[in-house]
Amino acid sequence: MDKKWHSLPATEVFRELDSGVDGISQKAADERLKKFGPNRIPEDRPASKARIFLEQLKSPLVYVLVIAGGITLFLGEYSDTVIIFGAVVLNTIVGYFQDAKANRALSKLKKVLQAKIIVFRNGNKKEVLQSEVVPGDAVFLRTGGKVPADGRIIEAHNLKINESSLTGEWLASDKKTKILPEETALADRDNIAFMGTAVESGWGKAVVFNTGAKTEIGRLAETIKKAEERKTPHQRKLSRFSQIIGLVIVIISSAIFIQGMLTGERFIEIFATSIAIAVAAIPEGLPMAMTVILALGMQRILKKKGLVRKLASAETLGSASVILTDKTGTLTEAKMEVAGVYAGGKELLGNGSGFAKKIDRKSNESYVRALRIATMCSEAFIENLDEPAKRRIIRGRPTEKALLLAGVQAGFSPKELSKEEPLLDQLLFDPTYKYSMSLRRAKGLPDGSPRFGETGKAGENVLYVLGLPEIILSASTRVDNDGDCRKLLLADYQEIKDKIDEVTGDGLRAIAVGYKIVRGDKITQGGSNGKLSGLVFVGFFSIHDPIRNGAKEMIDTCRRAGMRLIIVTGDHKLTAKAVASKLGFKTEKNNILEGKDLENMTEEEFNRKLEDIEVFARVEPAQKLKIVQAWQRKGEVVAMTGDGINDAPAIKQADIGVALGSGTDVAKEVSDLVLLTDNFKVIVAAVEAGRTIIDNIRKVIVYLLSDSFTEVILVSASLFFGWPLPILAGQILWVNLIEDGPMSISLGFEKKEKDIMKQKPKDYSSSLFTGEMRVLIFIIGIITDLFLLGLFFWLLKYSGYGIAHIRTVVFAGLTIDSLFYIFSCKSLRRSVWQIKFFSNKFLLAFWVLGAGMLLLAIYLPFLREILKTAPLTLFDWQLVLGLGFAHIFLIELTKYYFITRSAAKYYSI
Repeated sequence: MDKKWHSLPATEVFRELDSGVDGISQKAADERLKKFGPNRIPEDRPASKARIFLEQLKSPLVYVLVIAGGITLFLGEYSDTVIIFGAVVLNTIVGYFQDAKANRALSKLKKVLQAKIIVFRNGNKKEVLQSEVVPGDAVFLRTGGKVPADGRIIEAHNLKINESSLTGEWLASDKKTKILPEETALADRDNIAFMGTAVESGWGKAVVFNTGAKTEIGRLAETIKKAEERKTPHQRKLSRFSQIIGLVIVIISSAIFIQGMLTGERFIEIFATSIAIAVAAIPEGLPMAMTVILALGMQRILKKKGLVRKLASAETLGSASVILTDKTGTLTEAKMEVAGVYAGGKELLGNGSGFAKKIDRKSNESYVRALRIATMCSEAFIENLDEPAKRRIIRGRPTEKALLLAGVQAGFSPKELSKEEPLLDQLLFDPTYKYSMSLRRAKGLPDGSPRFGETGKAGENVLYVLGLPEIILSASTRVDNDGDCRKLLLADYQEIKDKIDEVTGDGLRAIAVGYKIVRGDKITQGGSNGKLSGLVFVGFFSIHDPIRNGAKEMIDTCRRAGMRLIIVTGDHKLTAKAVASKLGFKTEKNNILEGKDLENMTEEEFNRKLEDIEVFARVEPAQKLKIVQAWQRKGEVVAMTGDGINDAPAIKQADIGVALGSGTDVAKEVSDLVLLTDNFKVIVAAVEAGRTIIDNIRKVIVYLLSDSFTEVILVSASLFFGWPLPILAGQILWVNLIEDGPMSISLGFEKKEKDIMKQKPKDYSSSLFTGEMRVLIFIIGIITDLFLLGLFFWLLKYSGYGIAHIRTVVFAGLTIDSLFYIFSCKSLRRSVWQIKFFSNKFLLAFWVLGAGMLLLAIYLPFLREILKTAPLTLFDWQLVLGLGFAHIFLIELTKYYFITRSAAKYYSI
């Protein structure tokens, strides 16, 4: 039985786990990983090949075929029996390969995104995969992250963890380090962090005692059934559509059977034909074809470094009409460098690899103190501090990495600074209050500030603050001037503000630092619940973040695609304006809105102004939700990017929630799309892939339904005119399952069309089955039927052929039509002579296979006997091919009239 870790003091926990405050060594971690295995929750085993194969037999289509096969076997019609059961086997094999491919694609997607965890190894912070966490690891917990394993909390600073995934309690648990009684219930163990729970606020450390299957949530894995992937909205529509079509076809097939019996057709022949019509006409394969197309689309997006988390999202991406995007990392490179330090009335310039002058870190100059404070406040860390500078690995957010690197280049070591001024408490940066704090044991301070000697008076310490310059400056009453700490005058204030405006006006980011003397060893003032005041302003950093190559071109692509691009950033108004201007956004006064102004607007005022706004600056997370909802009220399909835990409501509210790969686990969890590289072009690629997905689904629908419609009309019309059946049951099944089935699947592999990003986005709630598609299916069916019925009548009347020969000509004609108009279906917006015939190798392979199977069906004696076909003459082939070319010509005329000619009207995407 497990130890009661919550009732043990920290020292005993360390002893039991052979660990400590700074975790374990890398060597020990490697050994424990071999001993305990990867830190993963037990998962259901993927479906076996046999299970996937047997699942195909549950299809209603299979039930119909098996019953029909049994009846023909009972009546001694062995040829029809072989054909029907052959169709069952073939349908099962095709379904198996489709299903298996979709499962493989989805399984691959689930393995891509692995959480990264900060642990302490060899006394230093190190980033590892969650699966590499082992018992004894000291893990760092911070806002927005997921707890990687069960651990005893050894340090907690305003740490609140939401444990609803384990206990069902939606209120966050306030975590402590104190020892608890042994009998404390699971839900009340406030000194334990449980795997899979989410850190809502604060930060802390925990030493891991259980991983994987031995964690509390791991023990529940056997009783928790994996949530079944819900069908997408279009999948559900298509399933309902297939059911309606199926019901209609059953009625029509019954009518054909009755009509055939009344006109004197043989029972077995008309029965088998009715069954064949039903099986051929019911678009049974459409839902599975859609799943395969969606899975393939998700794989395409993955290749572009985007992870789609849900099938439904792959559809929605193609309908995006408004994209609300952050600036940093998506439109810029997030390779931030400190361009300068402004402090003490002077400016020290930098270039990312050093500064313009040598820095004496022991001097009293204000920019030296600013670099020192930034190094202590930065949440970034160096994994391998002992390595040479070029080989060092720095982890953290881009801004904090830049500040830490600047401090290290100035000669400051985070470890040495912690020895000189020990860390007592810390408030991590949060976009709500826009600053971070580091409470330290005080050392020497500049003249003019309260002096307490080299180590400070008992109970008095120094609180260092790093944050937005306007917040730090407005909270300051004094200013540091190279060791002279004096009152902040209005002239000083204006001079600093003007310099900040100058820097941000050039597109640079500004981050300020300050400090104040406080009592106690906990942050209780100026935190998230308090008002920041009484600071000494030290200076600010200007940080350069270059615009990404190709960002402007991507934005232009989106605009041509009919999408609206809007920047939503927490950056300074002038910084956002400068970057937006370079990217081609409108940046007049009425095009930019700051968060503080948005907060003071009524909903009606905001709705009136919304259409003009292209840049939102200094926006808080809660305001992002307002912006998303405002655009949705206008009927737009909104994509929203975010990275923090406070962005989660806006990401979840958006039609397409986009989380940055560098963002928090909570943001990723509620998102639809995760950018594995924080790059705007991934969003564009995802929208493009989403449009291609819908395009290809529509191509498959047109191809399959037009054939179904053709066959129903062909048989019904022949019976109506009192003619013999123009095509037999086995021949119908052959066309639909051998010829059409594989080729319809190949349409799912069609690449994007050139004009895919020149189409206007379509309302997502609109029908997948468009008016143009209905017309095309109807016209294709009617044209094919007119040709085949005319051919059948002419051959009956004038050719002198036997009925088997005539039926073979019709069978070949129907197949040739399918082989020809598959190329028309490669594009529903362009003529056949404008497409690339050889762009889809799968279609070409299946086309060659289809043509070969047609020849075998007509000339191979074994198949001739089963299908009741006869060898065709050269004249017959000339006739059939001539009709095929005439057919394709008329189909293309129809496409031209209904689609290509309507240049002003975009085909719905």
